[in-house]
Amino acid sequence: MDGFPSTKRRLSSESDRVSKKVANGVLHDVAMTDVSNSVSISESESESGSEAEDVAFPADSPAWQATIQTVVKSVVSIHFAQVASFDLDSAVVSEATGFVVDAERGIILTNRHVVGAGPFWGYAVFDNHEEAVVKAIYRDPVHDFGFLKFNPADIKHMQVRALVLRPELAKVGAEIRVVGNDAGEKLSILAGFISRLDRNAPEYGHMTYNDFNTEYIQAAASASGGSSGSPVVNIDGYAVALQAGGSTESSTDFFLPVYRILRALTCVQTETPVTRGTIQVQWILKPFDECRRLGLTADAEAVSRAMFPEKIGLLVAEVVLPQGPADSQLKEGDVLISINGQNISTFIKVDDILDSSVGQTIDLVVQRGGVVTPATLRVGDLHAITPNRYLQVCGASFNDLSYQMARIYAIPVKGVFVNSASGSFFFDKNEKCGWIIDSVDDQDTPDLDTFIEVMKSIPDCKRVPVAFRHLTDLHSQNVAVIYIDRHWMTAFRVAVRNDESGLWDFTTMQEKPLPPLPLTPHNARFIDIAMESKGCAQLSRSFVLVGTKLPVPLDSFPSSRKRGYGVVIDAAKGYVLVSRYVVPHDLCDVDITIAESIIIPAKVIFLHPLHNYAVVKYDPALVLAPVQTPKFSSTPLRKGDKINFIGFNFNLRTITTETRISDISSINVPSSSMAPRYRGTNLEGLQIESNMSTHCSSGVLADNDGTIRAVWLSFLGDRNNDQDTIYRMGIDVTDINDIIQKFQNDETPNVRIIDSEFFALPLSQARLRGVSEKWIAKVEEQEGMERFQFLSVSRVACATSTQPQNPLLPGDIVLSVNGQAVHKIKDLNALSNNAELEFHIVRRKQEMTLAIQTVPTDTFNTSQVVIWCGAVLQGPHHGVRQLMKNLPSGVYCTDRAQGSPARHYGIGSTNFITHVNEQETPDLDAFMKVVKGIPDNTYVKLRIVSFDNVPFAISLKTNYHYFPTAELKKDTEQDKWVEHEE
Repeated sequence: MDGFPSTKRRLSSESDRVSKKVANGVLHDVAMTDVSNSVSISESESESGSEAEDVAFPADSPAWQATIQTVVKSVVSIHFAQVASFDLDSAVVSEATGFVVDAERGIILTNRHVVGAGPFWGYAVFDNHEEAVVKAIYRDPVHDFGFLKFNPADIKHMQVRALVLRPELAKVGAEIRVVGNDAGEKLSILAGFISRLDRNAPEYGHMTYNDFNTEYIQAAASASGGSSGSPVVNIDGYAVALQAGGSTESSTDFFLPVYRILRALTCVQTETPVTRGTIQVQWILKPFDECRRLGLTADAEAVSRAMFPEKIGLLVAEVVLPQGPADSQLKEGDVLISINGQNISTFIKVDDILDSSVGQTIDLVVQRGGVVTPATLRVGDLHAITPNRYLQVCGASFNDLSYQMARIYAIPVKGVFVNSASGSFFFDKNEKCGWIIDSVDDQDTPDLDTFIEVMKSIPDCKRVPVAFRHLTDLHSQNVAVIYIDRHWMTAFRVAVRNDESGLWDFTTMQEKPLPPLPLTPHNARFIDIAMESKGCAQLSRSFVLVGTKLPVPLDSFPSSRKRGYGVVIDAAKGYVLVSRYVVPHDLCDVDITIAESIIIPAKVIFLHPLHNYAVVKYDPALVLAPVQTPKFSSTPLRKGDKINFIGFNFNLRTITTETRISDISSINVPSSSMAPRYRGTNLEGLQIESNMSTHCSSGVLADNDGTIRAVWLSFLGDRNNDQDTIYRMGIDVTDINDIIQKFQNDETPNVRIIDSEFFALPLSQARLRGVSEKWIAKVEEQEGMERFQFLSVSRVACATSTQPQNPLLPGDIVLSVNGQAVHKIKDLNALSNNAELEFHIVRRKQEMTLAIQTVPTDTFNTSQVVIWCGAVLQGPHHGVRQLMKNLPSGVYCTDRAQGSPARHYGIGSTNFITHVNEQETPDLDAFMKVVKGIPDNTYVKLRIVSFDNVPFAISLKTNYHYFPTAELKKDTEQDKWVEHEE
């Protein structure tokens, strides 16, 4: 079961940058821990009846113990999900702390980075472990606080108490306690003393939320992850501040003063709007010596020091946003003297004036280079430049550029911001957020509404140019051609925040896309490969670039798109052979590019179950270019043979060299138990002497006349430290010729396999494991052998319900099959088309004969997918069955959406769901029958078995508003995937 990322925000004390750790593929902060000077209070001492380890108190103060026993009844653990990417926040599940500030109305105070700027879903757990659903009713546009609301009637077994906010009691030297949650499990009480009241807001990084235009309180309390939103209380039990962040390099913590929080709470309680004003200027507190260097006069300094003797400096304009109210009137470095005749020394006073002056003008006085400079500015509405909607289209998500992002990069608050660059708008695998869309299909998109209208006008499957920039490099405009996918990615809707319901309401912008444009044939000219051999040079006419776009993470394949070169095996019919690393399954869109000039669609028609290649088909009528079918050899390669290598490197540029075959060996690509997926097994892999091959993902080995002897493929291997291992090797075409010939003869291949993995066993090991000298001698008598060996069983795949169990066992040594000596994988594969085989083996030093039924593979490919509560469920695919002895269920989780109930409650990838509400779910149809009767926002009990056959049970609360149920099935008659509806 995955752990949740906690939300305590941390920064480096030197660089003020976020320091995060990674667990289970999710960025999160370190978990909150108890301080060493804390002791446990016994159950009898706690009015709330908490377990002994649940609450820790400082040992030196009975008064503090009494205060804390009262405070803990107001503190809650918040378990929540930000269910969709929005602005600069990715979807995530997490937990944090909050505390009740209005028991009668059910209002909880926590951090803004907990409530989030986007869709929120969660529940609060009180000290006595009662639970209440919470909804977001307010998140401040700038400052790090927000309010959640619960129904007080849901808490039946304890009296809910509210903490009183007393900002004026936060004083330097005051002793405080931070009452927070340790990773959502128990309360931790951390002690400290306030050391500063006027720290500038901490900076956590550029592509993340940051508070600004407020002073922060600094203390040393060593609070950690899970403590976000904790109350900072004094000895009288008043909340004097709100825990917000801290440093990773020291015990320093940062608290938000509750002055503006108290004002916002009063507005919420009286049901009046929480007005927030802005002139789009970021101020920073600078000490008097720096202010003097920026132009503060001695007289002005003397006045300020006299008026504010406890202050050490003044506010200075740090960022003035272009096209904002202050543009052209204020400049960076201006020292703020007064607003509306009131001398200014604190951010709080600035906020107070702006919030009460929305839509009105204010008079500022600043000093610039020693000159008093007045300015009259109209105060804007801060809520109006804070996005409250987002758009989903083509698998990506967009919102209006926020004040948060504009402020960081000093740009106008306008533009279409990509908060999740995926689907058609996948620009860079390392940058999913932070892009600005300037134009689509050569139409400018200055705002989200214009962008929506442009997207409505583009037909499905069209390729259009997009101009875009990243916020971190606004000087560089990128232009790329994207493929509009609205057939897999059907959602074209806008979500708008509803603070009454706490939900974001969806409105569909266009029910169906414009139909695809008709395709027209095109011609293209090939450029010969730069080789002396004319036959090899003309092989450029036999290569096409194959691209796949994968909308659903099926079969645990780790990518959403792939590209690589394939070999034309029949130009007249449009057949292309390509690696399964490029085409892993058939729930995808495939296109081919010919001569780097023509792009046309293709479809998957064959996936080899073991040998890592697929066959796709395009319409040759759309191609006027002289594509050629190459000649394929019928003579196997041998070690030492001289050969030409023609490969395509990471830039998809051609690399050629003359080389030799260095090795031919039996290969099983290493498996990944953390993410079982398709891999090449039971094949003869070729290696060459040239190291160029390691840089090439695809290619061929050919004779001088252009006869292809082997195809060069990439193989997806094991996964270590979140990195996929890619293997590259050649496959002799004589192992593929039978498949090629079937396609050339318009026949559909129906491959049968021995559903076990075999590896080469040296004679020395075979002798030690009981193979007789007679059989060893038979091997040594073989002519033409490159190495003397036997084949031994390494794995036996788990059979499906319709297959007989394979009687082979790991460790069995194969002596003969159907009376024929078998010493190479090639020999074994040649026999597997028989329905039944007679294996003569050695098992535990005893010879025996077994009848083995081969397995037809026409039903091997996944043909049904269910998406439920964010879990992507399918039948256990072959990659899973290869690694397991038995299947707990036919409902297998291959992935989970970020921010979903599946991830929040702990359905793990590689888990099997065996029961839903105690009803057995042996397959996806049974699962769908059960879950269709489960209402929204209700708890479901799931029985689950892990990949290691460890059973456990969880409860999960459905959320169909954000994560509806969907089902895709392969329609065999139409040979396509369709959304299944009953």
